[in-house]
Amino acid sequence: MKLSIRQLAARSMESWKLLENCLLCPRKCGVNRMSGYIGFCGVGQEAQVCSHGPHFGEESPLVGKNGSGAIFFCGCNLGCVFCQNHEISRLDISPESGAEAVDGNGLAGIMLDLQTKGCANINLVTPSHLIPQIIAALQIAVEQGLDIPIVYNSGGYDSVDSLLLLDGIVDIYMPDCKFISADHAKQYLNAADYPEVMSRAVAEMHRQVGDFVIDDNGLARSGLLVRHLIMPGFLKDSRGIMRFIAEKISKDTFVNIMDQYHPCYRAMEYPELNRTLPAGGYEQVMRAAREAGLHRFNEIDIEKLMAMIMGSG
Repeated sequence: MKLSIRQLAARSMESWKLLENCLLCPRKCGVNRMSGYIGFCGVGQEAQVCSHGPHFGEESPLVGKNGSGAIFFCGCNLGCVFCQNHEISRLDISPESGAEAVDGNGLAGIMLDLQTKGCANINLVTPSHLIPQIIAALQIAVEQGLDIPIVYNSGGYDSVDSLLLLDGIVDIYMPDCKFISADHAKQYLNAADYPEVMSRAVAEMHRQVGDFVIDDNGLARSGLLVRHLIMPGFLKDSRGIMRFIAEKISKDTFVNIMDQYHPCYRAMEYPELNRTLPAGGYEQVMRAAREAGLHRFNEIDIEKLMAMIMGSG
């Protein structure tokens, strides 16, 4: 966090204006969320939090001894048919849903509680549609002593204009780069412009925070970390993502190549998605990443990479 309290307050006022005729994300729904109307994301004026607490399932530099301070928000500006968190992202937000509506003070309180628990960072999960609410909460939390890194954990479908509001606020950007094919993005994400939008967004994220920085204690302090979930039958997209990162962003980008895909939500409606990753799929993507010049991988990827090298020898 580089901004002062006064600067945070100015950013907060600027960001709220985007909700009056919502232009916050690339969908530009145009609804007045300040009056309670909702767009594609499914959320109105107030942030909806599904759960929060120390999370130990993230990349090792984000976890430390006491976990990453994850805040799981409801709603999403993507429509992934294979969403592994569809109970949260496509939730019909109602009193029976289990979601908690929080104002700025409530969200700030959650952040401060996570810091008190010793969490290594504040991990904002699916935040793209809630930037004004997040900035308002951070203004309050920073005034009360919040000083751990802020992680922006998104699906990569982010508006550059909205990301500019976060310049100097977010310490670590963690987008998931999904598809490089517009046809695939249209069919499976309900966002044909995803590749173009994601490419611009990741470039802006890197401009703001640079390459991933890990301190002497093994904890992430700042920078860009890119995730990519390998999809069965879409290795061409995976290779394209690796080339994009290496050629357009930085060969020093820290990358987490994930192979845990399994069919869920509406994946069974698509035969090509209703299966697990084929044998050798992970190895092919890792090889493509290395050939593109990438060399910084998540710890578990490094272990698998060494096994691949030993096996080929």
